Amino acid sequence: MSQQTARRGGAVWALVITSVAGFMAALDNLVVTTALPSIREDLGGGLHDLEWTVSAYTLTFAVLLMFGAALGDRFGRRRLFLAGLAVFTGASAAAAMAPGIDSLIAARAVQGAGAAVMMPLTLTLLTAAVPAAKRGMAYGIWGAVNGLAVASGPLVGGTLTEHISWQWIFWLNVPLGLALLPLARLRLAESHGTGAPLDLPGTLLASGGLFGIVYGLVRGPVDGWTGGMVLTGLFTGTALLTGFVLYSTRAKNPMLPMRLFRSRAFSGINAASLLMFLGMFGSIFLLSQYMQGVLGYSPTEAGLRMLPWTGMPMLVAPVAGILADRVGGRPVVAAGLFLQALGLGYMAVVATADASYAAQLPALIISGIGMALFFAPASHLVMSSVRPQEQGIASGANNALREVGGALGIAVMASIFSAQGGYETGQTFVDGMRPALVTGSVVVALAGVAALLIPGRRRTGPQAAPAEPAPVLETASR
Repeated sequence: MSQQTARRGGAVWALVITSVAGFMAALDNLVVTTALPSIREDLGGGLHDLEWTVSAYTLTFAVLLMFGAALGDRFGRRRLFLAGLAVFTGASAAAAMAPGIDSLIAARAVQGAGAAVMMPLTLTLLTAAVPAAKRGMAYGIWGAVNGLAVASGPLVGGTLTEHISWQWIFWLNVPLGLALLPLARLRLAESHGTGAPLDLPGTLLASGGLFGIVYGLVRGPVDGWTGGMVLTGLFTGTALLTGFVLYSTRAKNPMLPMRLFRSRAFSGINAASLLMFLGMFGSIFLLSQYMQGVLGYSPTEAGLRMLPWTGMPMLVAPVAGILADRVGGRPVVAAGLFLQALGLGYMAVVATADASYAAQLPALIISGIGMALFFAPASHLVMSSVRPQEQGIASGANNALREVGGALGIAVMASIFSAQGGYETGQTFVDGMRPALVTGSVVVALAGVAALLIPGRRRTGPQAAPAEPAPVLETASR
């Protein structure tokens, strides 16, 4: 076998392994939402307990993402990817066999920890395996699969719950994880970051800060934004993250070098990612309920009718990756974000208590194309905005910001919805959903503006992007 053929085979295997692993981690963000009534019927527990079956995963996932990436850079990305995948798979089995609501919540928290180690390393392992000229298309497929997982979580959860049982939401991960473990061990190449020692003070500050903020955002709509624990979480988290930023500007080997944010490319794509997930997560959260609770569709029927939105990344994102290779990621990402904003605004206009599917279809298609155009080039822009040895922590930071954006989106949308409407009738639901969708549209449009601030492509190669923030350091690296 020639060296070129072997490399192609390695790239294909890396794409398959990292895409499936990313799909599992992203899917479990929202997959439980449509199964909550069945879980309550089987395991008992109050509304507070059911909310924690969702929140426990979100919290540990968001909080440990940067730490997971740092561990991979230090001790080997493939090694930690395998460890995270094993923990995630085992915790999925534990969740499926949970005898009570408390054990289910605990298993979900462990699931999130495994996903936090596994998820950011998927991009670094994929980048190492794919030749630079083909990375746009590879990121396109990876982004399509992850986008599909995020958007189709309610559909998958509802379908499995409706036709089999809620336990199969978690059993689904077990055969996939068991199949990926030997494949990853045999087919992925090991790689490391800078080799710097772990930044324990930075890790504690960042993890504590993210925990406080995400906890406050998750509990705010439920406990009230003036609740003592919510305010404590938000203020303490903000203080710890501020301390993390100040510490990282002076530390010798910080977990997240603050100089990376001097790059317009790195700052712009991270701001766009946070705002995109804020608008998209909150919108999916409400629209999935709208189709079931107001329009009367079953979970499966609602998921099928959302396919023009949720399934579009599988068709368009690979093309978006190819376009990004040719014209650069900035125009493709910006176009996708503005289309997503247009789709959400369109949906806010046409949504009524008895809206026909034909009236909603254009909004779903526009949103689907927009989401697809975002995912692939966004990943490319993140990974190309830093040096190869810093790609692990860049991926972890971007994923952490996406998770915070998603948690913030659900919190903001739920608060707007509660202030303007409610669950009493179909009309009151629409009255609350419309201003929330308008807010989501505006936020995603702001993400498009942030994407336009990213510098245009000047030259290709992993060293291109960092030239702006730190020319002295780049010269030294050569």
